[in-house]
Amino acid sequence: MRLILFVLVLSSFSLHAQKASNLSYYLPQNTTYNSEIPTPESVIGHEVGEWHITHDKLVQYMRVLAKASDRISIEDRGQTFEGRPLLLLTITSPENHSNLESIRTTHIASTETNTANVDNMPLIVYQGFSIHGNEASGSNAAMLVAYYLAAAESIDVKDLLDHTVVLFDPCYNPDGLQRFAYWANTNKSKHLNPDPNDREYDEVWPGGRTNHYWFDMNRDWLPVQLPESRVRIESFHKWLPNILTDHHEMGTNATFFFQPGIPSRTHPLTPKLNQELTKSIGNYHAKALDKIGSLYYTEENFDDFYYGKGSTFPDINGGIGILFEQASSRGHIQESSNGIITFPFTIRNQFTAALSTLEAGKNMRKDILQYQHNFYKNARAEATKENGKAIVFGDEKDAAKTYHLAEILKRHQIEFHELKNDFKTNGKQFKKGYSYVVPKNQKNTRLINPMFEKRTTFQDSLFYDVSAWTFPLAFGLDYEENIPSSIAGAKVEDLQMKPGLVTKKSNYAYLMEWHEYYAPKALNAILSSGLRAKVGMQQFRINGKTYDYGTILIPVQNQNKSADDLYKFLQTVASESHLQIDAVTTGLTQGIDLGSNQFRTLSQPKVAMIVGDGIRSYDAGEIWHVFDQRYDMRITKLDTKNLSRTDLSRYNTIIVPSGSIGKNATENLLQWTENGGTIIAYRNALRWLNRNEFIKLDFKKSELIAKNISHEERGDFRGAQVIGGAIFEAKQDRSHPINFGYKNDNIALFRNNTMFLIPDKQSYNNPLQYTKNPLLSGYISKRNLDSLALSVPFKVKRLNSGNVIVFTDNTNFRGFWYGTNKLLMNAIFFREDM
Repeated sequence: MRLILFVLVLSSFSLHAQKASNLSYYLPQNTTYNSEIPTPESVIGHEVGEWHITHDKLVQYMRVLAKASDRISIEDRGQTFEGRPLLLLTITSPENHSNLESIRTTHIASTETNTANVDNMPLIVYQGFSIHGNEASGSNAAMLVAYYLAAAESIDVKDLLDHTVVLFDPCYNPDGLQRFAYWANTNKSKHLNPDPNDREYDEVWPGGRTNHYWFDMNRDWLPVQLPESRVRIESFHKWLPNILTDHHEMGTNATFFFQPGIPSRTHPLTPKLNQELTKSIGNYHAKALDKIGSLYYTEENFDDFYYGKGSTFPDINGGIGILFEQASSRGHIQESSNGIITFPFTIRNQFTAALSTLEAGKNMRKDILQYQHNFYKNARAEATKENGKAIVFGDEKDAAKTYHLAEILKRHQIEFHELKNDFKTNGKQFKKGYSYVVPKNQKNTRLINPMFEKRTTFQDSLFYDVSAWTFPLAFGLDYEENIPSSIAGAKVEDLQMKPGLVTKKSNYAYLMEWHEYYAPKALNAILSSGLRAKVGMQQFRINGKTYDYGTILIPVQNQNKSADDLYKFLQTVASESHLQIDAVTTGLTQGIDLGSNQFRTLSQPKVAMIVGDGIRSYDAGEIWHVFDQRYDMRITKLDTKNLSRTDLSRYNTIIVPSGSIGKNATENLLQWTENGGTIIAYRNALRWLNRNEFIKLDFKKSELIAKNISHEERGDFRGAQVIGGAIFEAKQDRSHPINFGYKNDNIALFRNNTMFLIPDKQSYNNPLQYTKNPLLSGYISKRNLDSLALSVPFKVKRLNSGNVIVFTDNTNFRGFWYGTNKLLMNAIFFREDM
């Protein structure tokens, strides 16, 4: 009887949920709505919440809405990797629209002067939705918010639009949203099924959270490596919004979260008043959610530390970032510990929080505007104290890495200069054309600090995300702080990458150093064309120039191109890869001659990567992105579901990102490796390799024992042993092929795991080894630091005719860890000589 009653209740609730998703369920009823403004249903063909909105229909509605309303203008700022438009709506009163550029310039001017009258200035609010594509209630709510602001006729709404300019981003992540909407809609039943075991609530790998290359885009606000981020950051700096909202979802059994987060986990560079204002805004969210009966919480779980997240990035730029996390239905209706959660319910909460943000902004307008004005006024005072001081960064052998860090600074409107002359300090050589100078006395000095600082002390030991992201370390660049700004030359206005060239035509040979970031791209183009190339295993000197380990030799004779055609081809290669190729006329050198056996013949990489169930999609996507976008190299993605029956003989290298593989697939991969293949594995894949006897690895073991820790404290106790993401120093044996192309004896490695490998007894088998005191920046417990010291992040072993190469750490982290990308490339190109 109870079962029958439960089924009847569910059926009734399901039916109610389907019918509840009309406009009256969402919209305030204390106003009339302009009948000439099209409702979402009239354009997309269904009620909001009945189906998951696809991005194409979302775009269609936004364009129709902008055409129908004089409160809305629309801008197409660019495209995603999959060609979807990145829209931005500007929503404000018609009067403000007619004066929009003046409003913007006045707003920016208030951040650049010591006095400003904010009484009549509009507040700038940036509202953005669903940066994680499978957290879809945000973008579905965006239709309702845009409709409400366009159609509502109450005095309150008109007053709001008179005093607010809303920069409206209906979908931060179009590719991910489209992928998830397809999944949720194609698995939806006519009779909604709340059973969490239903296929509707279990996306296939990699899921819709990420963008095309499987990046978590909510970690890219500071690195700005993705096209979606680049247009968003350009809009941000163009307007410097006072409030920015970021609408997310979390686990189905949660409720609703809004910031502030855990107070002790706020970045110390964030002003205290920022968090106080965030809390005051939160009172409006609480009142609005109370009114509709929705549960919520604040100051738990989430933090405001990493400035690369959408809700934290504004905090170091004079604004207030606000994170919303809604318990997710993950489809259309699902059981939860808080009862049946429906998709319309999740949308209504997001809609409610979006409106409460605007209400708070309108009522707190002067205080928030004054806060931003004072933020930059105080920043200028701090910068004045830094007058005459600067940061210099660069790599005398690698102009491209230097350029790409400068590119990030430019996107964040940080001023930097050419180096006036070559400069040497603390044993580091900074070369003109390969280095830049960042004066500390400038507007965005508060943003410069967290980008360049090395921080190793913290108020709290738990982090929602990484605890370190020091950019010059991520790029593998030399840098020095507190350098006299007099070393600076002209301000860089038009940033250009250094052009490539071939020094002259040769009838004998060409040499290409391996230092430049795009050297692997050049070598791949050379080998792919069928040309022969060799790598120098030792240093040598010719024509007054010393060539380092890993120099590439391209002979002129016995090639598939004539001397003239080879010269033309290499000119194209050098130009596209932004590097120099030197012509030589003799094989006689000081050191190994060009005909020496110490020049090893290279073969073209034929690379595959394991993807699918069991593999961490972030890590796989970062590798795919490096190959496809950076080095123009093909990489075949082999799905784990087919791996046991895939013919692997067409590949000479297979990469296994963090994860593990099933038994039958493992046997196929093991046989391929024993027959001469090279397997390159990362992070958790090392344990899988060890279990299946690809390689013998010795892991340091240490038992975690709690003493005087209460039951309440157990989570924090264990959390303090997590390495959420920090930067550590390792020493390099530059004569080993894994380190070819690096000019320094030490390297900065990013690590976010507690896997510690015991070094080999033979020192030459430890070409990368953590130093005795390895912490450069970030948080690590003393227990883990002791374990990490003198451990090794890399090993290579023969397996019959094949090679097994392993890394404990991610060399491609989030697309901006340029400094270690070459470790992967070295493993690929020089795999036969490891």
